[in-house]
Amino acid sequence: MTVRHLAPGDRDVEAFLARRGMVRIARRGQLLDAGDHPSLALGDPPHAVLTYVAGDTSWEVLALYADVHRRRGDGTALVEAVAEMARAAGARALRVTTTNDNVDALRFYQRRGFALAELRAGAVDRSREQLKPEIPRVGEYGIPLRDEVELERRL
Repeated sequence: MTVRHLAPGDRDVEAFLARRGMVRIARRGQLLDAGDHPSLALGDPPHAVLTYVAGDTSWEVLALYADVHRRRGDGTALVEAVAEMARAAGARALRVTTTNDNVDALRFYQRRGFALAELRAGAVDRSREQLKPEIPRVGEYGIPLRDEVELERRL
């Protein structure tokens, strides 16, 4: 499995994320366009994409979605690739924010060495009111969608 590095604005990545409603990401009181950030992808055209924000001491997974090959290692390959890049750049942590309803993401990231780092109670409610009104009130598995959960993996 070959991980491709893609620059911000890559049309394949933007189209992939748009089909999944993952272009505009609300988190930490900000609304970010995932296409404005570098990404990693598997396949051509991509069937799995991870966009990230590179920082000095901490990098962040902004969006991760594996399409056809869910639960076959694609997401893991992308997370490991970005973790290695962050480590090589001198970062000490890799972070990701998800929502309280996203139990599949919570399972996925914890199984890959991430630990719960911060709960931002009511953050999704505030994002819905101030940034992105299309955020639904009820999320996956019928769970009310209210909070952001941040996880961190030490590098």
